[in-house]
Amino acid sequence: MTTSFERYQKRRLISSYFSVVISISLVLFLLGMLGLLVLNTKKVADHFKEQIALTVYLKDNAKEVEIEQLKKSLAMAEYTKSTTYVSKEEAAEAHSEEIGEDFMEFLGYNPLQNSIDVYMNADYVSSEQVDKIAADLIAKNFVDEVVYDKPLIALLNDNVKKISFWVLIASGVFTFIAVLLINSSIRLAVYSKRFIIKTMQMVGATKGFIRRPFIWQSVKLGLIGAILAMIGMAAVLYYLNNSFTELDLLGDVKMLAILFSGIFLLGIIITWLSTFFATSRFLNLKTDELYY
Repeated sequence: MTTSFERYQKRRLISSYFSVVISISLVLFLLGMLGLLVLNTKKVADHFKEQIALTVYLKDNAKEVEIEQLKKSLAMAEYTKSTTYVSKEEAAEAHSEEIGEDFMEFLGYNPLQNSIDVYMNADYVSSEQVDKIAADLIAKNFVDEVVYDKPLIALLNDNVKKISFWVLIASGVFTFIAVLLINSSIRLAVYSKRFIIKTMQMVGATKGFIRRPFIWQSVKLGLIGAILAMIGMAAVLYYLNNSFTELDLLGDVKMLAILFSGIFLLGIIITWLSTFFATSRFLNLKTDELYY
């Protein structure tokens, strides 16, 4: 009979530990994925900003040496990520393919111009800075026109600010919820042993002596939960990096190391604090209050 009861208690204990580990790992996994979102919000926004081109149209009488000098100066400019020179012949060929017919046969000449597409670094993609760059380029006497999508740039920057704000708010809320969920799981595990805590206290054990095994056990569960969460994060991150190679999610090793270390430490700190306060609560209760 005693052996059967002990087996039942052991199964119950293992089930309780399993539930705590799963709760911790799921919460830390979601928190880690949110951290990845927060840290990569700027990278994603920068990726879209750098797809916006500023097109410099050149006059037909522009000299070859002037065009070459402009191409070199643009390539060396601090605001430039990349440049592409498009001759009027290439532009005409691309336009003909797009509309499905050779428009030059109808017109009898090529009305398009030589141009340079300038893709800028994300930090320079703002209405004010692009306006200044465009003004400097249009001042050159062989530049006919500078064209870019100003409304799109303004809209993109506004949306990035809004998204960043709400992601930070969501991060704070989810962090608070994560702490509450892990704390609840730990409190339930300690609650099931409240009578053991009170018995140890009644035979003269100090509060520190009673807390120590509970805290150590919870920290071990927190470590296991954090490791499982990090494995899940690594798998998702690997998949996303292969699916969206242009974002280079694995490129910033230092950032990823800080994030994974933060999740690992969070698993330890939250379980330690939760267990400390949970055991303190039951240590301070009177014997009659344990039944409520």
